[in-house]
Amino acid sequence: MTKSYTIYTLHAQIRDIEPPVWRRIHVDGNITLRKLHHILQAAFGWTDSHLHDFEIDGRTYAMGDNDNMLDLFAEDPEMLDDRKARLYRLAYPGHRFLYRYDFGDDWHHDIHVEEVTQTDHEPHSEAWIGAGERACPPEDVGGTYGYAEMLRVLSVDPDGDEATRYRTWAGDDFDAELFDRRAANATLLRMAWNNWGKK
Repeated sequence: MTKSYTIYTLHAQIRDIEPPVWRRIHVDGNITLRKLHHILQAAFGWTDSHLHDFEIDGRTYAMGDNDNMLDLFAEDPEMLDDRKARLYRLAYPGHRFLYRYDFGDDWHHDIHVEEVTQTDHEPHSEAWIGAGERACPPEDVGGTYGYAEMLRVLSVDPDGDEATRYRTWAGDDFDAELFDRRAANATLLRMAWNNWGKK
């Protein structure tokens, strides 16, 4: 009997940024939400420096193995471990859910399940990025407001002291309009070869 694979096409977009920062990601439906977290980190260019969770149909799936989250698990018995939740059991075509990253800067990623397909051909990877636009904001920039202020300063006074400080901090090569899909896919492959950090 031929094995069948379920592939999810997800559209993920960071909320409240214009023009939008988004990615179209193809993933194996059998992945856990923890693995989806790692995939989203690589797809957007985040550095996995902060806590995260998912909100799906009113339920929260979070890091059950993190000391900072264990207290929240004790306070909220409805909170579930993202290592034990599989995408195919929670999401379906047309479904929308939320991925939150960095509870200080509070980045909300709206995720839409655009399509679910079956194939007999084994995918070349558990995840790959089909498309996307714009760079991910730098870590710890201050959320959507801080990022908007950074972009304003860089466009209004690109040679000023404040712009120089932003470039020093974010990197001289930071370009808000640039998304390097090949580099992001290469990161996903490296993570897969490294067994996704064994998480």
